[in-house]
Amino acid sequence: MTAHHLLAAESLVAGYGGRTIVDDVDLELPAGRITVIVGANACGKSTLLKTMSRLITPESGAVVLDGKKISEVHTKELARTLGLLPQQPIAPEGIAVADLVGRGRHPHQKLFRSWTAEDDRAVVEALEATGTADLADRSVDELSGGQRQRVWIAMALAQETDILLLDEPTTFLDVAHQIDVLDVLADLNQRRGTTIVMVLHDLNLAIRYADTLVAVKDGRIHAMGAPDDIVTSELIEEVFDLSNQITIDPVSGKPLVTPIGRHHVR
Repeated sequence: MTAHHLLAAESLVAGYGGRTIVDDVDLELPAGRITVIVGANACGKSTLLKTMSRLITPESGAVVLDGKKISEVHTKELARTLGLLPQQPIAPEGIAVADLVGRGRHPHQKLFRSWTAEDDRAVVEALEATGTADLADRSVDELSGGQRQRVWIAMALAQETDILLLDEPTTFLDVAHQIDVLDVLADLNQRRGTTIVMVLHDLNLAIRYADTLVAVKDGRIHAMGAPDDIVTSELIEEVFDLSNQITIDPVSGKPLVTPIGRHHVR
């Protein structure tokens, strides 16, 4: 089991080029649980995730890990605790799948320490968990978008951090592989107690897999809680400007959002 670290945002303000995107956010991520961040396009979801991973420096406020500002944590120490899979990662040209996944072990490497059996185990388990073991010797450049996305997730798993942040991990994946990836992350959470934080566009998948749902609107947290407690038709209309009906997902028993458009309405 992983150690339970506490990651939180305190009065966080962040953005790009002088434009504020995340505005005065207080957010404490439940340790050892799955948190999913949802919201309309350009609402600040990805900016919030990047700021909490130290990719973006806050304009004010702070991101705190176990009571210490992450800006004060050594880079390698932070990478052993907190991992990030960004939305559009870039692989070195010509790198093999196994080598890319192996780069996830870098935070665990000490000066002059050679590759170990523990590193081999972590890479093999990550490849198997993501269904990419048969791609190990292939160049990442040769892969389809869906295959490449699963390899990036394998690299993140090989890092074996206690907190894992993922920005749209199901991008480029068909429905079956979306479910596979989310099941892998749920397994990781249940087996190792890894704190999982994801940004997802698919609202119903977010509701199904989240222990805690964070709904963001205009750079602020509009609602946060267990999906059963916060998902209502009114909330979805407020956050997404979407007419909808709420029923019960027959598989998960959680709320199921059905959009109402102008066509095919009885």
